[in-house]
Amino acid sequence: MIRVWILLVFLALPLASALAISDPAEMLPDPKQEARAEAIGRQLRCLVCQNESIEDSGADLARDLRHIVRQHVAAGESDKKIIAWMVARYGDFVRLRPPFEPLTWLLWASPALALIGGAVISAFAMRERRPPPAPLSAAEQRKLKDLLKS
Repeated sequence: MIRVWILLVFLALPLASALAISDPAEMLPDPKQEARAEAIGRQLRCLVCQNESIEDSGADLARDLRHIVRQHVAAGESDKKIIAWMVARYGDFVRLRPPFEPLTWLLWASPALALIGGAVISAFAMRERRPPPAPLSAAEQRKLKDLLKS
């Protein structure tokens, strides 16, 4: 019985997020504006979940940010202006894909740097291989045979 409940909980988790997004009161009446608001929301990070867009998150802050985006879209603001407003308020962290600028170069270069670092470490590790141990002497072989007999 417990397994059934655990299975139901895991199956219901994705639904909770989907229900939060499809709230009809949250959507704009114009389908074009709603699609534009969703596209903008998919570019913005949920500051609570941090690994989801505000469109995918069920957090209260994400709901508030979706509402703000929809207000700006309904007011006729451009996508760039809406994203700039969010960045001015929350910083570049609110973007799921931060811009490529001097402040974020290390962030963008970190995967390549990690690969290069791993290759350098591997090269040094392979280069410093120890020689194989010397073969056992006759006395050591007799001692080994004696140990294996007992």
